[in-house]
Amino acid sequence: MKSRRGIRNWSGSSAGLIKSELVPDNTPKTSFSAAEKTGMIALGGAVLLLFIHPFLAAVPLAVFLALCFCAPFFPQYSFFLPVISRGLPGSQGVALTFDDGPSPASTPVLLELLARHKLQATFFVVGEKAAKYPELIAEIIAQGHTIGNHSWQHDNFLMLRSWKTVQKDIHATQTILQAYGVQPLVFRPPVGITSPRVVNVLATEGLVTVTFSCRAFDRGNRNIHNLAEKILSRLQPGDIIMLHDLPPCRQALSDYWQQELDSLFATLARTVDVVTLAQIIGRPVMKEHIPLQGLKGALGKHG
Repeated sequence: MKSRRGIRNWSGSSAGLIKSELVPDNTPKTSFSAAEKTGMIALGGAVLLLFIHPFLAAVPLAVFLALCFCAPFFPQYSFFLPVISRGLPGSQGVALTFDDGPSPASTPVLLELLARHKLQATFFVVGEKAAKYPELIAEIIAQGHTIGNHSWQHDNFLMLRSWKTVQKDIHATQTILQAYGVQPLVFRPPVGITSPRVVNVLATEGLVTVTFSCRAFDRGNRNIHNLAEKILSRLQPGDIIMLHDLPPCRQALSDYWQQELDSLFATLARTVDVVTLAQIIGRPVMKEHIPLQGLKGALGKHG
């Protein structure tokens, strides 16, 4: 039994954590979304209030519009589409994820530290970077980690653009990764912003949205002071941790960043059950097949 010291509200064991690869309770449903249900309620309320006073009829519609405007900026809120932001109910472990890579200045560092502490993670990669650094994708896979789709260029406002732009962006990332022998089954929108425009795109690409429930608010490794403590002080059972696969904003901070990660990983490995993203959400996050290009040579190094 691992010590729970330093982790808030940790109880029980991980014996019941790992379930089958597909768990119905955590599978995104195909029924009406929260936005559609709220819209119908708002419309019904407006009709009823219309008989009292025309002005009152505008209130539920205004509230609905306000929710539509604000909801995309809350990564854990399943308003327009199903969003997985935590592990299955009752999960006692946590999962590590990294956004915005790969990068030759950070990915090898992360892989070395993860190997040192015998931890597994999921890397949500940017398609444009994956195309530039196929050898890093190969190394991530070779070390037993998994990969998710994090858009092509990491446009912070991608989800607010046209359906065609969203479709082209996400499909391009899927295409390059599939050419490398990797088919992501999970998508994390840039900065966690969601939109109704992405619903049909994700369905077509066979993706589900996975965000996060614990982060350090490091602004893409621009604010790494006390990084380890920020994560550990917020950590709860079932959390999906989000960190960044980016070098610190200043080269002088590289050693400090590595020390913070080393401290964080050591504490996680010693005090909590760190499991894969697939285990904690109860569904696969990636498929592998024979690469068509790019990674053949890179993967050969590990054969």
